Amino acid sequence: MTLDQVFILAFLAHFGWVALLYVWLTIERQSAVTKGEVRIADFIRAGADPERSLRVARNLSNQFELPMFALFAGLFIYLSGQVAVIDVAAAWLFLFGRVVHTVVQTLTRNVPLRGMVFVINFAGVVILMARVAWIALT
Repeated sequence: MTLDQVFILAFLAHFGWVALLYVWLTIERQSAVTKGEVRIADFIRAGADPERSLRVARNLSNQFELPMFALFAGLFIYLSGQVAVIDVAAAWLFLFGRVVHTVVQTLTRNVPLRGMVFVINFAGVVILMARVAWIALT
């Protein structure tokens, strides 16, 4: 596998992670309806989820916030034809951080820990954006 392929694989894996979160959210919501915690009509408005599915829904939303910058950087670096080992490491660090962040946000109520693991994602994105700046400005 080439360096470019390993780089792109991290972003494809992030898409797979997001797809799994959609499935998980659907299962959580269906379970809440089955248990009578909510009615299907309750989902017309945002925030109707019981706590468990609300955490999954919020994490799913998080997958489209900071990751937007990672995806931009990944595309820019890939199209520049200058993928380096540091880019691959940063992309996989970003993905690792996203997965750990999901686990902490959805399965615990530990907000301080969630903030600490967010730094993993953020570090990956900062490295990727620094490389974009380097490529664009040199």
